[in-house]
Amino acid sequence: MRVYIDRSQNVCKTSEGKVYQRMGAQSLPVTDPEKITSLSFAKGAASYEDTLLNNLRAEDIVDSDELKRFSSDLMPSQEPLAYCVNEGLIDRNAFVPNCAGILLFSDRPQPVFPRRCGVKIIFYDTKQDIPEREHLKKNINIEGSLYQQIHNAAETVTEIMSGISIMTTEGLKAVAYPPEAIWEILVNAVIHRDYSISDDIQVLIFQNRIEIKSPGRLPGFVTTENFLDVRYSRNSKIVRSLAKYKDAPNKDLGEGLNTAFDKMKEWRLKSPTLREEGNYVVVTIPHTPLATPEELVLEYLATHPEIRNRQAREITGIKSENQMKEVFYRLKNQNLIELIPERKGNAAAWRLIAEKEEEEEERTPEAISN
Repeated sequence: MRVYIDRSQNVCKTSEGKVYQRMGAQSLPVTDPEKITSLSFAKGAASYEDTLLNNLRAEDIVDSDELKRFSSDLMPSQEPLAYCVNEGLIDRNAFVPNCAGILLFSDRPQPVFPRRCGVKIIFYDTKQDIPEREHLKKNINIEGSLYQQIHNAAETVTEIMSGISIMTTEGLKAVAYPPEAIWEILVNAVIHRDYSISDDIQVLIFQNRIEIKSPGRLPGFVTTENFLDVRYSRNSKIVRSLAKYKDAPNKDLGEGLNTAFDKMKEWRLKSPTLREEGNYVVVTIPHTPLATPEELVLEYLATHPEIRNRQAREITGIKSENQMKEVFYRLKNQNLIELIPERKGNAAAWRLIAEKEEEEEERTPEAISN
């Protein structure tokens, strides 16, 4: 008998009230109340955004410039204090802010927030899966309220990418991604991350991809297979208030990742990938064309006299030299390309098979009469 049990958003207990956590092939009991609470945060059953910060005061957000800018555009109009209390950002009994209130409307939440909560942008000038230290070119920390973080991080990523050039079928060109895809994935990381984990969102920029690493596993019943089809909000207060900005970063509520995938297709680039890596969700935005490797090779040769293995790997995203050779030989077997005879070893290159001139020339009158 095989029993299938869907993922639950709650921390389940046995009939004896015990909590177990799966570790490899074992189910180990969890007795520490703090660990059980951490499990609730990880599964999305509870959100760290509701945690009260008793060492702070309501004035820390009520008097902030960020909240003044936000409330000035609210429709219908509300006083800053009334808004925060009504939206559950300030506890109406203890009169202290919770984590959501500080993250949203403190001008500088990072020094007072009990966890790391910024965005770190790192640029590695390489395509390697595991970069070396010498590849590190930029390491930038983005701080401020969540709204400011999103805008400043997006601007910084765009600025870094403007200085990266890659080989394409048209030659060396500046790397370009659909800006909507980067924006939506970045917004998704900020609003859905697990703020109980003390780490920043990491945006890793490589020559051929962008990786956005968000603290926290997928919440509730969301999996790496159904994440485009289901809706689940770990931080509902944060999502709700960000959507009330005049220029809301999450105005297409619930459609962010779908928009990112659609835009990548429009730009003829392969779709992003999403995976869980420890306590993090990693979204990779590749700069790999949707066309087949064979199509890309022929497209390049349509405007260039020859192509070498290294150039072809840069264009197609294929990492293995031998796999690239297989692409060349498939095209050769179709009588589309040939090795340049005088080019050997590391200098080997391929070219289109030229049509025989005698077949293109007009036949002479004598040939016609014969």
